[in-house]
Amino acid sequence: MNDHCVRLSLAINREITLIGTAHVSRESIEEVSRIIRDERPDLVCVELDQGRYRSMTGKENWERLDVSKILKEGKGFLLIANLVLTGFQQRMGNELGVKPGEEMKTAVLTAEELGIPCYFCDREVQITLRRAWARCGLWNKCKLLSSLIAGAFSTEKLSEGEIENLKKASELDGMMAELSQYLPPVKSTLIDERDRYLAAKIWQSAVPGNGVIRAAAVVGAGHLQGIRAQLEKIAAGECPADTAELDTIPRKSFLARSAGWIIPLLIVALIAAGFFRSGLDISSTMLLRWVLLNGSLAALGTVIALGHPLSALVSFVGAPIATINPFIGVGFFSGIVEAALRKPRVEDAQNIAADVSSLKGLYRNRISRALLVFFLSTLGGAVGNFISIPSLAGLLAK
Repeated sequence: MNDHCVRLSLAINREITLIGTAHVSRESIEEVSRIIRDERPDLVCVELDQGRYRSMTGKENWERLDVSKILKEGKGFLLIANLVLTGFQQRMGNELGVKPGEEMKTAVLTAEELGIPCYFCDREVQITLRRAWARCGLWNKCKLLSSLIAGAFSTEKLSEGEIENLKKASELDGMMAELSQYLPPVKSTLIDERDRYLAAKIWQSAVPGNGVIRAAAVVGAGHLQGIRAQLEKIAAGECPADTAELDTIPRKSFLARSAGWIIPLLIVALIAAGFFRSGLDISSTMLLRWVLLNGSLAALGTVIALGHPLSALVSFVGAPIATINPFIGVGFFSGIVEAALRKPRVEDAQNIAADVSSLKGLYRNRISRALLVFFLSTLGGAVGNFISIPSLAGLLAK
């Protein structure tokens, strides 16, 4: 055993070996295979969910992707975040010649080769992203998206030695402390909650038989100490091995649910105030200014995304409608039109994981470009609304 591999002898005849890995590391791949072969545990647990494993071993998930359906279901931002993370890992893997998560795949294949049962113990990535998103306020949402995008397209290169350093406790402690200060809600969901979730699933998987059951759990090094602490609490009876609460999406507060109505109500109130104070002329001027600001910036976002001209026109027309009805964002209109006019091809689905790792690929791929149209037109419309409020107030004050 080494400093990133921990063996725990727990109550009720459970012995669990935690193997901490770096997700794009040749050394981790070799180490995982060697430990499983040497230890021959009764079962192997991996930090994956079944959906992520399927996407790592085949392309069927991307090929079945329906962009229009994703947008209609209101999952556009979640898919964008998922693709950005995929692109970031893909870029790191390309730099080091190792596919992201290859050590997890190696653990599964080694277990299958040796006839050892293997369990997927991570929470579905969509649930994790939705819980993280739900916990963030508007400011933290902006910080999260900006950090994801900056990370995805950063030109900074990491050496393999630097990747291996991420296993060290001192390096990881510093990273976790930095994340806690920058985005506390995200750190809580991505790290702390998943420590609890993974520990509970590993515990549930390691059901004792007639003798001591020996399990090996392959997890990211960043989760190693957290999972260890949670397993020890479960063994001591200090917390239950239950994941039900962690698999649900937190219900929005009343303030969060009503926030989408604040801006449209404020805009309508300003225009109505203009009518009652100065008549139809000033209210018409205010309405025209709002439509131009809101629609033009939404259309500009579509143009920046290199969307189809008709998608830009739909963004311009749809932005004011979407503002008045916050249940439908302007990106809903523009993204669906873009996907319909430039239908994604099979090759777009096959290459999307690689394409999203570069700005050129992001624009070339029709799936990611439709999502880019969705995102930038939504952002443009939102900026237009924020700008229009003081502008309308200024007209009213004259």
